[in-house]
Amino acid sequence: MPMTESVGRWLPQSVLNLRHYRREDFVHDLVAGITVGLVALPLAMAFAISSGMSPQSGIATAIVAGFLISALGGSTTQIGGPTGAFVVVVSGIVARYGVDGLYLCTLMAGVILILLGVTGLGAAVRYFPRPVVIGFTNGIAVLIASTQIKDFFGLTIAQPSGVFVPRLIQCWQAFSTLSPTSTLLGIGTLAIVLVVPRVMPRVPGAIVAMLAATVVVTFWRLPVATIGSRFGGIPLGLPPMRLPHFRPDLIHTLLPSALTVAMLGAIESLLSATVADRMSGARHRPNVELVAQGIANVASPLVGGLPATGAIARTATSIRSGARTPLAGMIHALTLLAILVLAAPLARNVPLAALSAILFVVAWGMGEWREIPEILKLSRSDKSVWLVTFALTVFADLTVAVEAGMILAALLFIRKVSATTTISAITEADIESGRVHSLQDRSIPSYVSAFRIHGPFLFGTTDKLELVTAELGRLGPVVLLRLRNMSAIDATGLQALEDLADRLRATGRTLVLCGARGQPALLMQMAEFDQHVGHENIRPSIASALERVRELAPAVEPRAMSSR
Repeated sequence: MPMTESVGRWLPQSVLNLRHYRREDFVHDLVAGITVGLVALPLAMAFAISSGMSPQSGIATAIVAGFLISALGGSTTQIGGPTGAFVVVVSGIVARYGVDGLYLCTLMAGVILILLGVTGLGAAVRYFPRPVVIGFTNGIAVLIASTQIKDFFGLTIAQPSGVFVPRLIQCWQAFSTLSPTSTLLGIGTLAIVLVVPRVMPRVPGAIVAMLAATVVVTFWRLPVATIGSRFGGIPLGLPPMRLPHFRPDLIHTLLPSALTVAMLGAIESLLSATVADRMSGARHRPNVELVAQGIANVASPLVGGLPATGAIARTATSIRSGARTPLAGMIHALTLLAILVLAAPLARNVPLAALSAILFVVAWGMGEWREIPEILKLSRSDKSVWLVTFALTVFADLTVAVEAGMILAALLFIRKVSATTTISAITEADIESGRVHSLQDRSIPSYVSAFRIHGPFLFGTTDKLELVTAELGRLGPVVLLRLRNMSAIDATGLQALEDLADRLRATGRTLVLCGARGQPALLMQMAEFDQHVGHENIRPSIASALERVRELAPAVEPRAMSSR
């Protein structure tokens, strides 16, 4: 590989975008950056407080890590910062090992992320099966919501438990201390967060709700817990840079937690970058993105920050606000810096009940609840992986949950692959029945782009569909996917096919599948896959599929001709 090409492969997206950057792009990035900066302010404080840290640490994370992720990353529109995925892990580390333990863990996670990116092992993130990801996402959402009950209702609990069930018991026992004022404030905030986006889609509901609640508390002097009453307010400016107290004795102990933080950060950032790609039409470079995430997590503890990763909701907000390049993410960080330098003391009266209400909405949004009915349609093995991961996340520990889910998924992977190996005698009937599946002496119309999947299509292999989606604009009006030689499929593979079908439909193309047999055909039927492509576009053989393609000819041939 030539030296220039090798270097170019690692250049940040922000540098690549400078080649064709225009004044019009800057205006869009400026508006998007300021907008998402305002959205990030209450979220950064809320995530930090829920993690057992000061609100300032959340803002510092959003500024430093958010700037570095955008400046050095491989995504065009990714927004980075503290996220809900880390709340459970971080609060546990702080409770057991203190703030210095958290800083050391974040540094270790950053180094792991850099190594994943530099060595090209960032692709290993795809080996997390869909049921595992959904299971711990559901579990994290439940845990985040449970941590907000105390402040939402203004309950008096001297030492809140870090464990789910004891925490709920404490809240139940303390329910007699409920504060009507905090509860009404929380309900009002919740209503504003939910209603504002429906009435004014471009206005960030979270910042409107936080400002409204703060104004009410300030002018009516309501007796509720605020950032000032609990933390003494937020000091002006970033905290001074300092090296965390290095404790070699904790390295071995914190390694599992650091691996969990790194894996969560990798999954969340690459998932967020993928969502950004779909919304913006760009393509991210995963290894460059992971290196940037690693550098951001090495830098964050130096200013008293938390672990950071790509934030899906803030990334989507930025794109909807017009973001075109990584500069929008850097402006988002600078907006937060301006607030911290110029207006930090104003945060003293922000009520904790309002931040709890905002986090309730975040927990609901990140929970992937719509995925549960889809998981329940799948095989017992997929459902068991999801249930075990979810239960262990909520009732045990996130690290244990991910490890157990992966081990169980790996065993099921081996079982599914082994089930694809069969030995049988060849008969005349087999030869005759195979004729309808043969492509020999059959022609594929020019308006059809045909592909086939060969072998098991399980988690860890689904990225190979990029062959189809890499140049979506060059595909014909009809895409034919032959599944005759696909020996097995799992929930992750099925989701990849669903995403492909949805993306093709969004571009006005028709997906026709044919030849699925055995386990793949049964799982697709159980999951009601035909809802994504239409029952008439799932065919038993290539002969039947070509008949369907010819039926579509009157609708697609004129469009195919005009595109030439």
